[in-house]
Amino acid sequence: MEISHVRLLVPNVQECFLFYRDVIGLKVRYGDETTPFAEFQTGSINLALEPLLVSEPDQAWTKPNEFSAQDRVAIILRVDDVDAAYDQLRSKEVAFVKEPHDTPEFGMRVAYFRDPVGNLIEINHEI
Repeated sequence: MEISHVRLLVPNVQECFLFYRDVIGLKVRYGDETTPFAEFQTGSINLALEPLLVSEPDQAWTKPNEFSAQDRVAIILRVDDVDAAYDQLRSKEVAFVKEPHDTPEFGMRVAYFRDPVGNLIEINHEI
C-alpha cells in the first residue's frame, strides 16, 4: 500500500479550489472551479477536494453514505488489488464501512474503513 493522495472533505469545493489554486499556487491535476471534485499535484502525494455534503439530491455527484458530518479528511491508499487487500484486512478484524465496489465514473474499485480513532481510509485501484 502507498498513499496516493489526501482528500479534504469540504463544505465549499469552489472556494477551496480557488484558495489552493490561486492563493497557494498548486498545479491542478483534475477539475476546475465548477466541478464537484478537484485534485492538485503536490509531488508524489496529491491533494483532492470533495464536497462534505451535497445540497441537491438530483446532482450527478452524490456523497457516499460511508461518510459522515464528522469527516473532514480521508486518507487514500493505492493497492494492487482492492479485493485482496480487503480480505487481508478483514482477516485482521478490520471493520469496513463500505465493502469493495466499482466507481466507474472515476475508473476505480474502492472500499472504505476507519482507523481506531475514526479517520476515514479508502483503498483503491484503477479498473
